[in-house]
Amino acid sequence: MVAVMFCGSSSPPIKSLLYPKSCKFGQTKSDSKRLFSLRASLPVSDNKLQAEYTPWLIVGLGNPGTKYYGTRHNIGFEMIDHIARTTDISMNTIQSKALVGIGAVGEVPILLVKPQAYMNFSGESVGPLAAYYQVPLRHILMIYDDMGLPNGVLRLQPKGGHSHHNGLKNVTEHLNGCRGFPRLSIGIGNPPGNMDMKAFLLQKFSPLERKQIDAGMKQGVEAVRTLVECGFNDTISRFNLEQKYKFNTV
Repeated sequence: MVAVMFCGSSSPPIKSLLYPKSCKFGQTKSDSKRLFSLRASLPVSDNKLQAEYTPWLIVGLGNPGTKYYGTRHNIGFEMIDHIARTTDISMNTIQSKALVGIGAVGEVPILLVKPQAYMNFSGESVGPLAAYYQVPLRHILMIYDDMGLPNGVLRLQPKGGHSHHNGLKNVTEHLNGCRGFPRLSIGIGNPPGNMDMKAFLLQKFSPLERKQIDAGMKQGVEAVRTLVECGFNDTISRFNLEQKYKFNTV
């Protein structure tokens, strides 16, 4: 498991919520009442210094409904559930067509989000939530399944494309086409033989695959915690390197 590296400097203050000049999304006047409502939703024990930190919007992509639970395409939802359990955050709020949990990692406010409008319309939740809470692009973390990575292998990047992932593509569209947001991709492997891709995505993991996924989830939670508290530092670089070669044998 990747060890968490605690950083000595704090995250940028809320007043520095700025988007890249090339991206107009979110460039509106900061609404202090909205930010206050986010901070006020935190437990009293977490309400000491959180006003000094920029909040994070952490979104897992998936489909709502019990029939999709445990399937490859819903791995983003699973990661959100893991983060919620380890941070004691209750996913008990409905806002902008999404199930939302508000809490903190250390002293940094976070919103955990599971869009409920189905995968291909995830942006209908992400765009409005990011705009409402004035969350900058660099603090919108998307978590999703990736057929381009071996099963159970994770990768954490500061930006990128949509990788032919329809959910991620829709989110990008609702962020005015801006791609400069972090993403945690979770490998689910490729369909075997001539298996239909849709059938593969909606299939549950085999026992061996599930073991690999569960181990990856634990490592992913620690990586997300490090990202929220410290940003893209050397620990994240080591995490990506270890993930890349985790199944290689000498």
